[in-house]
Amino acid sequence: MRILMACAAFPPNLPGGAQTSSFMLAKMLQSQGADLTVVNVGDTDTEETVSGLRVHRISSPNVYWDYMKRKATWKKPVWHALENGNPFAFAAMRRQIARTRPDLFLTVSIENINVASWAAAKMAGIPVVHTAFNSFLICWNSVMQKRSENCARQCTSCKLTSLGKRGFTRFVDGVVGESQDVLNRHRLEGYFPNAEMRRIPAVLPGLQASAPRPFPQDRPLRVGFLGLHSHFKGLAYLADAARLLADDPSIEFHIAGEGASRDNYAEEVRIRFPQHNTVFHGWVKADEFLAGIDVLAYPSIGREAFGRSSIEAFAHAVPVISTNIGGVAENIVDGVNGFHVPPADAAALKEAILKTAACADRYAALSAGALAAARTYLPEVIGPQFSGFLEHIRRRKMEAAPVLTEADAE
Repeated sequence: MRILMACAAFPPNLPGGAQTSSFMLAKMLQSQGADLTVVNVGDTDTEETVSGLRVHRISSPNVYWDYMKRKATWKKPVWHALENGNPFAFAAMRRQIARTRPDLFLTVSIENINVASWAAAKMAGIPVVHTAFNSFLICWNSVMQKRSENCARQCTSCKLTSLGKRGFTRFVDGVVGESQDVLNRHRLEGYFPNAEMRRIPAVLPGLQASAPRPFPQDRPLRVGFLGLHSHFKGLAYLADAARLLADDPSIEFHIAGEGASRDNYAEEVRIRFPQHNTVFHGWVKADEFLAGIDVLAYPSIGREAFGRSSIEAFAHAVPVISTNIGGVAENIVDGVNGFHVPPADAAALKEAILKTAACADRYAALSAGALAAARTYLPEVIGPQFSGFLEHIRRRKMEAAPVLTEADAE
């Protein structure tokens, strides 16, 4: 099957879990026999090969594409308005579709690539599958939070500023969610009315550990954090838990990642950690970092769509302490491969860390549970599920799929 895969993030653009998941998905589909072309937004139009994958970078059809950087104040509302149906993105994707002539159009997230791309594919009579990595279609800031509180439903302002995005979802035939939580959120708000939904988690390239990890005997337990330093990720609550454990010499903290340049959150939260037992690593290679820690803390206060670094930790037989909301909570079985804690609760996070560190036998059991969980995310397990779903959608929709007209897309 020829697949045109349009990604909001793809290496080396926009570091983080989204680009890693996009890359791993592309490699997995290629290994399943797909003839795959990736299209991604960047600064200029270029063609390149990334680890054996054909990648077309197209100039941003919006007023900017890198939302990690500071930009002029006026650009933000314009960017969001265009994300509700960008005619420049529509034209750009029509050209890409005509060029590659795919059997199926797959979008991985949709920022910058734009919802209008779905209309371009439907006009060409090509079935469309979308992979939801976040809540961008529902919420203008993707995290479904207002004044640091989680939103149970789409608020009025987000509903009004997402009308175009919601309308274009009618052109999507299939939706893959890395968690059931992210699928439920979209369905609850009336998105993707004509699509079949399927939960298929992200894929791991392989196992990094061959056996459970031993409990550290001659050094402190290393508690790690890996990801963007943002309020949504809950790093401040890990800092507060670390301060509560500042006098415990058996525990130390290792913090990887950095903050976005658009705000000062990373600098503000950094000083909340006790300096004598905290190491800041900056951006690192995930596997190298995870190999050196004993437990991963995932203290997000928002509802993660999946939480990729949690399963990457499993591949190293590293248990995970996560909050009990959103998609990341679906990856953690409390007491088996890690622990759940309530969001925004530094005291509960501290207690979970102490519970992990208190007993060598318990730690060994958690590490074994993490490694067992990792096996369920391997390509030989996830690959047939994903490619089988794409083929199912292609066959079902190509039997008698109507072709969209120019008038319908406007």
